[in-house]
Amino acid sequence: MAAILLFGSCKKNFEEFNTGLSGVTDEVLNADFTKVIGPMREVQKNLINQTNWIYQLQQNLNADIYSGYFMTPSTYGGDNNSNYFMKDGWNDRIMINQLDDVMQKIRNFEDGTKVYPETQFNHSRGYLTILKVIEGHKVADIHGPVIYTKFGKPNADLSVDFDSQKDAYTAFFADLDEAVKNLKMAPNSGDDKVFTTSDVVYAGDATKWIKLANTLRLRFAIRIIYADPAKAKTEGEKALDPANGGLIEDNSDNAFIKYGSAHPINDIINAWGDCRAGAPVGAILAGYNDPRLASYMLPATDPAVSGQLIGIRNGITLVDNDRYRSYSKPAAKAAVGDYFSATNGMAKLSCAAETWFLKAEAALNGWVGAGDIKVNYETGVKRSFEEWGQTTAGALAYLDDNTSTPKPYIDPKAVVPGQNDVLAGSPYLSTITIKWDAGASIDKKQERIITQKWIATYPDGQEAWSEFRRTGFPKLFPVINNASAGTISTTAFIRRLPIPNKFRDSNPAGYARAVATLGGADNGGTKLWWDKK
Repeated sequence: MAAILLFGSCKKNFEEFNTGLSGVTDEVLNADFTKVIGPMREVQKNLINQTNWIYQLQQNLNADIYSGYFMTPSTYGGDNNSNYFMKDGWNDRIMINQLDDVMQKIRNFEDGTKVYPETQFNHSRGYLTILKVIEGHKVADIHGPVIYTKFGKPNADLSVDFDSQKDAYTAFFADLDEAVKNLKMAPNSGDDKVFTTSDVVYAGDATKWIKLANTLRLRFAIRIIYADPAKAKTEGEKALDPANGGLIEDNSDNAFIKYGSAHPINDIINAWGDCRAGAPVGAILAGYNDPRLASYMLPATDPAVSGQLIGIRNGITLVDNDRYRSYSKPAAKAAVGDYFSATNGMAKLSCAAETWFLKAEAALNGWVGAGDIKVNYETGVKRSFEEWGQTTAGALAYLDDNTSTPKPYIDPKAVVPGQNDVLAGSPYLSTITIKWDAGASIDKKQERIITQKWIATYPDGQEAWSEFRRTGFPKLFPVINNASAGTISTTAFIRRLPIPNKFRDSNPAGYARAVATLGGADNGGTKLWWDKK
C-alpha cells in the first residue's frame, strides 16, 4: 500500500514503448495498447467492484444501508456499521479500491503511453479521466479528504497529501474539462478500435461519454450548492449549455457498468443472506402505490409478514442471523434486464431520470438553461417509469396523485414490540404527495423533487446517501440502537465515514493535514464540506 500511495507507477512491461517513434501503425498500436490496457474494462467494473466481498465492504455495508435502500439481517457477531459502530476493517476497501483498482491502473496507462503522440490516445484518456473522477468523488463523498491530485507524488518526508473535499471538487471539474476536450478530438483509428472493445459502458461511443461527463458536472454542481453557490451556478450552467455536448436525458444514454457476469450483490443477497431491502423502500413506495415497488423488492416469505413487500429498519436489535432473513429480498428488475442478474448484472452510474431531477433543482435555483421546474420534475418521473418497464399512462396517473403519502412501517418481529414501528405523525414519516404543487414552499418543492429522485436513483446507494445528507430528503428512519458512543447523532444521522487506520498509520503526516481540513473530529458525526444546508 505504501508503494502504491507514494510511488504510483510501474514500468516493467513498457520497454517496447521506448522507441522514439512519432507515429505507429494501427497494428502496432492495437497490439501495444491491448498489452498495456487489457485491464481497462476491469477499471470500469471496479468503480462498483465486481468482486462480491469487495463490493460488500466498498458500498453495501455503508452507503447502501445509510441510503435506506438496504439493510443487513446478519449480526456479524455484534455492533457494526449498521448501528453506527464503525468497523475500521470494513471501511478501508473504499480507498483501497480507488487507489489500487482505479488510480493505479490509470497511472500505468498514462506512463505506458507517454512516448506516443497525445492524440494517439485522446479518446482513451478522455474516458479514463471520467472514470478517475467518478471513483474520486465516491471517496470524497464518503470520507471527505481524498488522495487525488497528489496520487503518486510523495513529499520529501515520504508523506502523501490528501486533497480537501473542496479542492477535490475543484479538480473534478477541471478533469471533466480535460476529458471532454479529449473526447471531442478527432479519433485515432487504432485507439478507437480498442476503446470500443474495452468499454463496457458505452462500447466506445465518445458522444455518450461526453453526455456522462456533463451530467456528472451537473451532479457535482448541485452537490456543492450550499457550500459554494457561485461555483455551483457557474459549473451547473456550463453543464446545462447544449453547446457543450448535452446531458443524459433519454434512457438510451443511461450509463451502466455491464459486468458480463453476476452483479456482486447477487451472492450477498442470495448465497450469503447478508442483504435485505430497507424499510423506507417499502414504506415510501407502498404509500404512493408505486408500481416500481414490485421491481425493487420480492415478497417476504416469513409467516409473520408472508407476501408483504417489507424491509428491515436500520440499527435494529438482531438477536440472530435468521430472525429477519425471510423479509423482502432486494431486486432490480428493469426494462433492459435484471440489474442484479447472476449472469449479466449491471451497475448504475447515472441515468436520465437523475438528470431531469437535477434540472428541476437547477430550475428551482434559477440557473440559466435549466428549463421549467414542473416539466423537469414530471419528466424525471416518466423517465424512471420507462427505465423500470412501466407505462406512460401509469406515469401520468401517478403524477396526478395529490393524496397518497408514505405509509407507516410496522414490524411485527421487533424484539421489543412496537420499537421499530414508524407511525403516522412521526417526524420521520413524510407527508409529501406526488403531484407538483407550484404554490408550495421552496423546502417542500425540494422534498418532492428529492423524494422522487431517491426512488429513481435506486439501487445506487452511494448517490442516494449523498443526496440525503445534502438535503435531508427523503425522510428516512433513524437507527434504533446507536452504538457510536455519542460521536454520531441519532436524529442527525451519520454524515461520513472516518479515514481508516490503514491510511492513518502508513501516512501519519498526510493524515494529520487531511483531518485539519475537516473542520471537526475524524468521526461519523462531522459534516463534509458540501454538507451545509
